[in-house]
Parts: sequence; C-alpha cells; structure tokens
Amino acid sequence: MAKRALIIDDDIDLCLLLSRFLNKNGFETSSAHSGAKGIALYDPANFDVVICDYRLDDMDGIKLIKGLKAKDPHVRILVITGYSDIKTAVEVIKLGAFDYITKPLIPDEVLSILNNLSTLTEVKPAGAIAQSTEPGASAKRKTNVDFYKGKSPASVFLHEQANIVAGTNYSVLLYGESGTGKEVIASLIHNLSDRSHKPFVALDCGTLSRELAGSELFGHVKGSFTGAIQDKEGHFELAEGGTLFLDEVGNLSAGVQAALLRVIQERKFKRVGGNKETPTDVRIIVASNENLNDAYRKGKFREDLYHRLNEFSIHLPPLRERREDIIPLSEFFLERSNEETRKNISGFNEDVLNTFLEYSWPGNLREFRNVVRRAVLLTPSDAKIAVSSLPQEIVHHVPAHHTASPFEQAMHPQFDGLTHPENFPNKDLLKGAASRAEFYTIMSVMQQVNFNKKKAAEVLKIDRKTLYNKLKSFQTTQQQ
Repeated sequence: MAKRALIIDDDIDLCLLLSRFLNKNGFETSSAHSGAKGIALYDPANFDVVICDYRLDDMDGIKLIKGLKAKDPHVRILVITGYSDIKTAVEVIKLGAFDYITKPLIPDEVLSILNNLSTLTEVKPAGAIAQSTEPGASAKRKTNVDFYKGKSPASVFLHEQANIVAGTNYSVLLYGESGTGKEVIASLIHNLSDRSHKPFVALDCGTLSRELAGSELFGHVKGSFTGAIQDKEGHFELAEGGTLFLDEVGNLSAGVQAALLRVIQERKFKRVGGNKETPTDVRIIVASNENLNDAYRKGKFREDLYHRLNEFSIHLPPLRERREDIIPLSEFFLERSNEETRKNISGFNEDVLNTFLEYSWPGNLREFRNVVRRAVLLTPSDAKIAVSSLPQEIVHHVPAHHTASPFEQAMHPQFDGLTHPENFPNKDLLKGAASRAEFYTIMSVMQQVNFNKKKAAEVLKIDRKTLYNKLKSFQTTQQQ
C-alpha cells in the first residue's frame, strides 16, 4: 500500500511540484493551502505523514502542530522552514514534529527524510487506526477510534441507524442529551460514508455570537466589518467535499438560519461582504438537545429549514438507558486514559464498578470519561482504581427512581406483547431496520407524553387511527 502524505503550504506551486515528485516515488498526496484546511483535512487513517510550512497566512507552525496533535497525538510532521527560522523550528520539534527541512527545498532530501521513517504504514503507534486489508475493501472506509460500539439494545439500534444513513447524502438530525456523543456519531457517519477521505469539520453553534455566526459558516472578505483585517474561509469551505457538523443548531439567529437554508437549497454561498457565489458540495449533520419540532411550532426555528435538515433523524440514548454498556465503557475509557497518562492501571475494584452501575450519569458519556480520566490520574500505576479516587458526588449519590427507556416502556401493560425492536423479523434487512426506526420514534414520543395516544398522534402528525394501527402492527409483527 502506498504511503500517504498531506502537504500544507500556502505556496500552490510548491505544493504541486512536491506532490508530483512524491507521487513518482511511491506516495499518494493531498494538499491544503491553509493551516485551517490542513487541520480539517487531516485524519490519522488517511495520512502517514504531514509536510507543512512553518509560516502560513492564517497561522504559524506552533498553532498548526498543536491543532494536528489535538486530532492525533501520534501524527508525524515534517516542518519546512527558512534559514532564519531554524531556532524557532527547533522549538517546533520539541512540540512533536519529527524533523525539519530548510528552504530552498531539495526534493531528494525530502524523500530521504521520509524514507528514514521506516515502514510508515506498517508501524503504527498504539491506538492508531489500521487500514482495511480485506479484498475489495475501500482504503477510505474506517472506524472512529473514539467510538465504542455498545452491546445494549439501544446502542446496537443506534449503530444500525448510523450504518443505514451513512451511504446516503441525506442531511441527518441528531437528538440527544448533552454528553451523549453526538459529534462522535456524526464523525462515525462521515467515516462510514464515501466522503470519508474528505474533511470532517465541526462547529459549535452554541458558542457563536449573532455577529460572527455568518462569518464562521460562510467566511468573510477583508473590510466587511470591524476586525475583518483579512479574507477568511468559512466552515463550508473548510468542509468542501466532506461533512459539516453543526452542534446546537437551534441557537442560530433567524438571519443565519435563512442564509443556511439558501445554501442548502442552492448549493452555493457568498462570503460575508462578498459578491462572488461559490458552489459547495458538503453533507450537513446537525445536532440539538432540544426538540426542533417543538421549536419551529413555537416560532423559535424556521420550519422550512427544519424539514431540510430532518431528512433522517437519530436519537442518541442517555447512558442511564444503556446500563449494559457501563462496564465495557469503563474498560474502554480506562484503556484510552492509560495511553494519555502513560500509566498501566490494571482495572477497577468491584465496589467502583457497582458505584458506576448505580449512578445516573446526568452528564452521560462525557461525564463518565472524565471520571475515569481523573481516577486514572489519581491512581498509582499498576494498581486498581479505588472508590477513594472517585468524585464525592458519585460516591454519595442516592439512586433515583429508575425511569424506563422507550424500549422498557414498550413492555407497558397498554402494549403487552411489544418487545425490543431487535426482535423484529428480518432485522438484518433494510425493511426491518426501517420498522425498528419507526418503532423507536413512536415509543420515544409515547414516553414523552406519558402514553397519551391523542398527544402522541399530534406530535407525530398522524391521526389516532393510524397510530393505533401501527401499534397493532408492531404487536402482530413480533408475534410472527
């Protein structure tokens, strides 16, 4: 398999010449002409090495390396620098670049340095993603190293939905409480799609001011507003050809919502203050922890934009509805934390695992991961994590009355005979998956309205007779 290099340099001619040279010498290459685009494009499954200029228009080498390291602690970076920057380049090496080379570039010298990184693709650091070697498998398809595929019914169903929609270009709406892993699922859908070799770019709309939201999404031209001292690429440009994930999309102002709707419809956009329309090919995945259906009914969100974004929706279950996953997740987070801290914590005491199972985890996966990371930090290497390493609010937590999940409430006396959706016949077929998706949606709404069929029908925008028929159909299907 050819070695893959990502070249990050704002000198387009240099990128082209270096790319052609490396292509002739057994490398596959991709280029980015800004630091932001390079960071967005980089993925450890796609590239073995990054070659980057120290001085870029939008950032310096220190910021670039930190951005790359945040995505992959094991990234191999070769820095290009001028003679006057050598002292600074040495500092960059200390940050984690494996070598530097001075201008003017001598292609054979670059090749020699890269070849000295023996077996680039064969010797991957622990935790890196391996490329598929199965016959006919696409080298672009991969899994997310931060994703744990749970075994609980809710987790299995979630993963099935991600697989179903990944092969399409549908816009996806992710619902879930804070910390349930919406960005991780969005990244998983991207990685399973045909766009996986292109950038996955995430933007938290909840942190954007009304004035800057348009600039962050679409970019701006120099002088378009106070502080716009240079042209800036927006997230649509950074994600070109790939996937743009918009978290907390409900926080966007009405004006930005209108602009976003136009981009989705027309597939082109203008930078703030600009006149040129730029075509765009970006898949959009959005997330919200509030019901956008309710939001548009209350006038807080555009109805037409909601329907554009809601081509396929996925509900991410909270951790309290996936208790079968808590023990395996603790081991998963422990393994990752051991790598981060370079420790060898051997496991958890039994009372720690019991505490994990009894706790309600209001912060979901994010809270669970942070608790394990903190415990690893406080535990001596080669020891087991004890209760004393856990936060007091978890240790002294009083278990609340258990709230049944939609799956568990399917066993409600009113719906005797309904079982978990994975028991539907033909569960490996698209028809069975669609039935399970419909089942989960209906039961989730039924839970929200305390099994009031009239209210559930209103929320689902179907009449009560249709709802009764679907519930009866679920019973009949599962009795077959």
